[in-house]
Amino acid sequence: MQQKKWVYKCNSLKREDIEEFAKKFGMSLVMAVVFLNRGIDTEEKLKNYLKKPLESIYNPMLLPGMEKACDRIKKALENGEKITIYGDYDADGVTSTSILYMFLAENGANVDYYIPDRFSEGYGLNIMAVNKISKSGTKLLITVDCGIVSTGEVQLAKAQGMDVIITDHHTPQEKIPETIVVHPRLEETEYPFGELAGVGVAFKLILGLGVALGKKSSDVFNKYVGIAAIGTIADVVPLKDENRVIVDRGIKVLQKTENYGLNSLMDIAGINRDLMNATSVAFGISPRINAAGRLENASMAVELILAETHEEGYKKALELDAKNRERQAIEQKILAEALDMIDRDCNFEKKKVIVLSGDGWHHGVIGIVASRLCERFYKPCIMLSAEDGLCKGSARSIPGFNIFSALSECSDLLTKFGGHSQAAGLTLSAADLEAFTRKINKYADSVLTEDDMIRKIEIDCRIKPADVSIEYARALGVLEPYGAENEKPVFSLCGMKVLMIGKMGADGKHLRIRLVNNGKYINCVGFGMGEYADCIREGDTVDVAFNLDINDFNGVQNVQLMLKDIKI
Repeated sequence: MQQKKWVYKCNSLKREDIEEFAKKFGMSLVMAVVFLNRGIDTEEKLKNYLKKPLESIYNPMLLPGMEKACDRIKKALENGEKITIYGDYDADGVTSTSILYMFLAENGANVDYYIPDRFSEGYGLNIMAVNKISKSGTKLLITVDCGIVSTGEVQLAKAQGMDVIITDHHTPQEKIPETIVVHPRLEETEYPFGELAGVGVAFKLILGLGVALGKKSSDVFNKYVGIAAIGTIADVVPLKDENRVIVDRGIKVLQKTENYGLNSLMDIAGINRDLMNATSVAFGISPRINAAGRLENASMAVELILAETHEEGYKKALELDAKNRERQAIEQKILAEALDMIDRDCNFEKKKVIVLSGDGWHHGVIGIVASRLCERFYKPCIMLSAEDGLCKGSARSIPGFNIFSALSECSDLLTKFGGHSQAAGLTLSAADLEAFTRKINKYADSVLTEDDMIRKIEIDCRIKPADVSIEYARALGVLEPYGAENEKPVFSLCGMKVLMIGKMGADGKHLRIRLVNNGKYINCVGFGMGEYADCIREGDTVDVAFNLDINDFNGVQNVQLMLKDIKI
């Protein structure tokens, strides 16, 4: 049972403000707390949050470089120049590539796309790809979800007679490519929202192009927002501001989509269109699209989205589903090996950053394992695959530790790196691995406190057992779509008696528990919390932190708690 610190977000609120908000908008005190905890404290903010209006989508022309990008693409269309879209191999890059390709093809472009091989080419633009694209006759190269750090590769492309447009959302380094750059977080930008996914930037590009080509903005928006929502959810960007609108509108479009490939993929994933939400996209669609780039080539996932017949779409969906199952098996094998390494490391507890390297670990899967270990031990984690004297891999981090900044501090030992504050990729010489491990841990020691290393569970507020009802659970539905920075509300119940507790699942990894207080009986489930059954006994009095959930079994709905933590 990992130590966790409960942090009540409502402690920063005043009782009179909660009561006034609840009275003004005719809602319960609990709902008022939930909204106020999210910074929704005015009528206008509440209205925008609940309605998610299209007016919340900012003018794409506010993005730096957008006007120049639209002019150059329009010129390419007019002159019949070949355009190549260069994407990334994850779901964000796949959806970015797909929507830009579809839009340009629809408007008569001579367009192609190129997604690098994760294993032989790696992330971002590379010299061999630039040469190949140049020889294909391309005159305009457009990157999506990559390119902001590819200064040399852009210079090479321009030297070979290609114009280059960079569209990206990753953290810019000090020097950016000398070309047209569309990015929401450049220093000179006045764009109001800097948290777009790569597909969000590509989506804004086609919205800008639509205006330039005399298209109706709402038609362009509705046609591509479903695919944009998939990439936005998959890249785990904050679901607030216009990302929230993209995902909300996108899910509504996906529920009725006529896209052959996506329809087949949703059928195979068992997604109920009527109950579809951001969570079902995150766990049903995103992993299968990501599986293509993780194990083979992401072009398979682009082909799924571009499928022109049901037969073609279904075939690609089956292939992606098989790749996802293969990915799961590889992931479990690497995870077991990583856990064994940790068990054998007598200094593990002293290290604030997990750095593990294995011979031939699958490049496409180690990022997921890094996430699993980061979640399990609440430490930043770097997983590296060693091959031919090089270590290549992925890093994941915890709140409060900027992994991109940490890698920057170790840049003298790295041959390549890039990414976000919470996720990054890196390459280094195997000979420098020990020095790198020491240096990044030394940096972590200087910035991470002991309190930073304790997992925080942010709780909206404590509620009464009587508040645990299906009516309350349904009322919370107005907060959808859930995601980063708009997570499901977390509540606590205190002084509950344990009536029954036990493990469930084939390996006993999960927990089932039944609680009671003043005649109120409540069923709870804790995924990945089976070990709690070894520490808690029937008759114990506990406090629980949880999400309110509705269990739908055989058409009968009951409220249940999805546990986050238990304290005796």
